[in-house]
Amino acid sequence: MAKTDLTQAEADALITMEKHRVNEELSSFPVNGEAIVLPLQSVDQREQFLLDLSRGRIDLRKVKMQSRGRQVVVLLRLDLGGAPHRNPDDEEIPAPHLHIYREGYGDKWAVPVPPDRFGNLADIWQTFSDFMGYCNITQPPRIQRGLFT
Repeated sequence: MAKTDLTQAEADALITMEKHRVNEELSSFPVNGEAIVLPLQSVDQREQFLLDLSRGRIDLRKVKMQSRGRQVVVLLRLDLGGAPHRNPDDEEIPAPHLHIYREGYGDKWAVPVPPDRFGNLADIWQTFSDFMGYCNITQPPRIQRGLFT
């Protein structure tokens, strides 16, 4: 079974680790409640990662972009649209927001989306590209842009 509790140093190392696609398969960006899971790996192929993308069924502006390490550990998650998030310290973070792994809390903490790393949140395709850059995905999976991305 995968280790689900990481030290902050382990999580930070996984977040900043360079990630590559594992195959040449072409996937379509999700629409209307769809979701896809795309495999990634470290340069030395010792670490496996997953990139999750999902869209809201009714509100297409609701998008979740998520990077996981060790199969189950959410390292980063960008939530566009949807409700605000309440952190464990009771601070409310409006949508959109970015969840970043925090030791002892997993993905339970969110922060405002850093504007210096995400230039145009209204453009989902650009935001997806920015998210992959934030996750250090240097050889991204092959994704076909859809009509609503």
